[in-house]
Order: sequence, then structure tokens, then C-alpha cells
Amino acid sequence: MSNTMDNMVTENRDEPQTDLIYCCGAITEILKFGSCRLHSGHKVLFLIIPGNPGVVGFYRTFMQTLHSMFEYRHPVWAVSHAGHCVPPDAMDMVEDAFSAAEGDVFGLNGQIEHKLSFLRQHVPRETSLVLVGHSIGCYIILKMMKGNPELKVIKAIALFPTIERMAQTPQGKVMTPVLCHMRYVAYLPLFLLSLLPEELKASLIKLVFGGICSLDHTVVQPTVGLLSGDCAANAMYMGAQEMRNVRERDNITIKKNLEKLIFYYGATDHWCPVEYYYNIKQDFPHGNFRLCENGFRHAFVLDAGREVAKMVFEWIRGDLGT
Repeated sequence: MSNTMDNMVTENRDEPQTDLIYCCGAITEILKFGSCRLHSGHKVLFLIIPGNPGVVGFYRTFMQTLHSMFEYRHPVWAVSHAGHCVPPDAMDMVEDAFSAAEGDVFGLNGQIEHKLSFLRQHVPRETSLVLVGHSIGCYIILKMMKGNPELKVIKAIALFPTIERMAQTPQGKVMTPVLCHMRYVAYLPLFLLSLLPEELKASLIKLVFGGICSLDHTVVQPTVGLLSGDCAANAMYMGAQEMRNVRERDNITIKKNLEKLIFYYGATDHWCPVEYYYNIKQDFPHGNFRLCENGFRHAFVLDAGREVAKMVFEWIRGDLGT
């Protein structure tokens, strides 16, 4: 009997809760493994800051693995980018159109303020943080640490970090004209796709992902969400600002927080060439910079969420007394 109970408890621990809230006036999805509310007993929170599109469902396997590796001791949450999720019928994309527009909440700087605002509202000040950023999420984390030096960050982990010269990368050269000048051309086909039945969208996405032999099937449903209405348009709007604004690496913030930072660069990452890894290593010889030896893709969540989570666990278990 107790064995069955143990299994049930374990299963429940692996079942996340999803909250849809307004933050900075925009719809925001929070995916939570472990405690859904933080109290003083929670010394540490893992907070995932996604790439773009900032859909939390993509990180489900990664988060679940991290949660279980630390034996369910620390809550693991992910906060979506503002407007990168589908509002339920009872909610709109923005709660207050004026404040959302005024703060440019869907833009890059608005998304940074959005994350700081989320922490202020939902995380007690005494909670220590392990911040895990992916892609543009790494840039956002550096800006958060700069904008609020009071944050109790134990470690900040930057996975496939796009923190500099994005428009000059191989992928940036292709995407900059698309995102900055031709974005509106994509809106019509996106709108037409959004009208398709959910099953058909899912089939199309499986077809697109067909070449990934060990695809994590938990990413299909979040991708379907992206094809519903404004999410993809918001992601493209943010992407256009990334191309324009992510230029110089913020060496001052990196230097100030060097002992807290772990950077993990892809060996064949078209958003972040290997030379960026060698450059930063040269500039900060004492920093913790790693180069992927496993052939993981930039969008690691598609097929390597579990493996990357196990790596992260190994890097920081000592810092959390595990």
C-alpha cells in the first residue's frame, strides 16, 4: 500500500500546475513544478527565462528532470514572455491596453521589466534564485541582474546565450530582414493557419519536426498554441527588437557577477558562433564558460531537454548542498 502511495506522490510531483495571470498588463503563463505558492520555507526557486518564442510548455521535460534530480526539494518555475501564450476564453491578451502599449510590454525592454515585475509580485524577497536562461533569456537575465542588484541570485545559467551581436550571426543575417522589414508579410499566412482545426495544426507541426529522430513530443502542443492568433506575431515583434538592440556584450554586468554565471555555448549554434565563446573566454579567463561537446542544437528543448537538465544539475549541485 505504502508503495502505491509513494508512486502517487511521485506522480503528483511530476504534474506541473499552469497559471495564467496578467503581469505588466499582458497575459503571462507560469509553469510550476513543486510548490505553487512560495512561503518562507522555500529557500531556493529555480526560475526559467525562455528563449523566443517564450512558450513555457517547451521547457516541460527540462524542468521536470531538474525538479526530480534535486529530489523535489526546490520549486522549478518558468515564466512565459508577455503575450507568448494563448489567453483562455475569459481573458484577453492585454488587461489594460494603455499600460501594455505605454510600457511596450511585448518589446525586448518591456519583457525585461515584465520579468522583474513578476519577481516583485510573486517571489518573496528573501528567496534565493537559480536563474536559467535560454537564448535571449540569457540577455534578459543579465539585464535583470543589472536592473535589480538586490536579487538574491545564487547562480545564473546561460544556455546557448544570445547576448551580443545577434544581427551579425549567420542566423541573424537571414532573420534580420525578415523580422525587421517583412514581418507583416508573415501575418496573413499565420492568421490563416490559426483558423485550422487543432488536430490539423498538430499534424502539420509533427510533419515539420519529422526530421528530428528523438523529438520530445511534449513540444508539439505548445507549438500548436503558437499558431493561434497573436502569439507568433508577438514573438516576431520581440525578435525584430532583438536584432536591433542586442549588440555589445554587457561586460560590466558579467564582470560584476562572474562567480555566479555559467555559460554554455553550442558548438554549431547559428545564433551564437563559436568565436563568441572564444572571445568571452579570452576576456574573462576566470569565468565558467563551457562549449557543448554533445552536439545539442540551439533549440535543445526539441530533443535534449532531459540531457541538458542533467548537466545543469551536475554543475550546480555543490552550490545547493546536494
